[in-house]
Amino acid sequence: MKNILFAASEGVPFIKTGGLADVVGSLPKSLDKEAYDVRVFLPKYSCMKDAAKEKMSFLTNFYMDYNWKNVYVGILQAEVDGIKYYFIDNEYYFSGPKPYGDDGLFEIERFAFFSKAVLAALPLIGFRPDLIHCHDWQTGLIPVYLKERFQGNDFFWNIKTVMTIHNLKFQGKWSIPEVKSITGLPDSFFTSDKLEAYKDANLLKGGIVYADAVTTVSETYAEEIKTDFYGEGLNGLLQARSNDLRGIVNGIDYTDFNPETNPLIYQNYTPKNFRKEKVKNKLALQEELGMNVDKDVMMIGIVSRLTDQKGVDLIAYVMDRLCQDNIQLVVLGTGEVQYENMFRHFDWKYHGKVSANIYYSEALSHKIYAGADAFLMPSLFEPCGLSQLMALRYGTLPVVRETGGLKDTVQPYDENAGTGTGFSFRNYNADEMLNTIRYAEHVYYDTRREWNLMVDRAMAADFSWKVSAAKYQEMYDWLIG
Repeated sequence: MKNILFAASEGVPFIKTGGLADVVGSLPKSLDKEAYDVRVFLPKYSCMKDAAKEKMSFLTNFYMDYNWKNVYVGILQAEVDGIKYYFIDNEYYFSGPKPYGDDGLFEIERFAFFSKAVLAALPLIGFRPDLIHCHDWQTGLIPVYLKERFQGNDFFWNIKTVMTIHNLKFQGKWSIPEVKSITGLPDSFFTSDKLEAYKDANLLKGGIVYADAVTTVSETYAEEIKTDFYGEGLNGLLQARSNDLRGIVNGIDYTDFNPETNPLIYQNYTPKNFRKEKVKNKLALQEELGMNVDKDVMMIGIVSRLTDQKGVDLIAYVMDRLCQDNIQLVVLGTGEVQYENMFRHFDWKYHGKVSANIYYSEALSHKIYAGADAFLMPSLFEPCGLSQLMALRYGTLPVVRETGGLKDTVQPYDENAGTGTGFSFRNYNADEMLNTIRYAEHVYYDTRREWNLMVDRAMAADFSWKVSAAKYQEMYDWLIG
């Protein structure tokens, strides 16, 4: 039995702000329980829901030397779906209305504390991992502390580490003197081959330098981040580590996202009967949102943060022209004010044809995945992306830009070969996107049989965690030996 420890700043079902939480909640459950004992460490945030806190029980506590003080560390535990979770408790660091704050230096202080506390807690919980799987910059100091502070202790000898980058944009950067003072790391760690990057201390860089292997969340993104455009200043380091860098695409939970059984959608359907049943979701969604009720019109869904990264500037550029077409557009999400107002404006201007829902609702997102015919995701960059995987599962054909995980998971339609599960365009260009949407409209309206065959293929694609978990297991075995 191999012992694997996950360390992350969020995880379903305890706390979630984004896709990282889905990965941390789903991947441990999908690993082979006969071969791996997988456990998870998370911070115990005050803002966790009561239902999550009620699952926890107190395990132990200790005091740890940190940031020139003797600091309290509580350890709580819980078990969900056969996975043991541990929580690092400290009111000073983890109270507040949200899991993440806006004070950059305090964020570094709290997650450096979390990283050190996870390692210090291990001997007390009676679990010695063979490998610690760290997620994003918040756990970047675990591989660093393991090599610097804990390696001398027999308990920690030869524990391997993996650093997974979910989004390279976020790195945990601050000035060297302050980070050095907080972390207690010696001067020798703040050089350009270690934690220093562009005169700052960089926690994610530390994790990448010291981890035994580095992964990111799609094969294409693993290649992209070695380039200037996507590398966020760390491309040289990632090139240097390219032998230890691999991309493994995220999965989605196929029980939660199952059109056959999902209680959140209006009408359940299967790959066999979608031709008759799927459209009932569109009709009910049109009615619920006060749109023109029409089973034949092509409905395009967008469930997204409304930001430049998600390609919303491209949509804004062609919105008037797109609304001249025989389509409906349903938008769900929040983000930059200019884009929220842009969609509100077009909802007012083309009411019945455009529905702008500027908030977030899990239930409505499922209804859009099930009710729309196509799903638009023209991202500037997309490490993995989960929305296109959900859309495929529901037989809602994605229209995507060929970047990161979108390129790896959506096969563009080829009318000659009769292959493909969606539509894609290469350049970050609004006209190219509009042409691709119009090509999708042509297939939808003029060759419906081909469209339906594409839906068959989309629903048959397997992006469950089972497939990804097998690739992680292969990596764990390679590292642990």
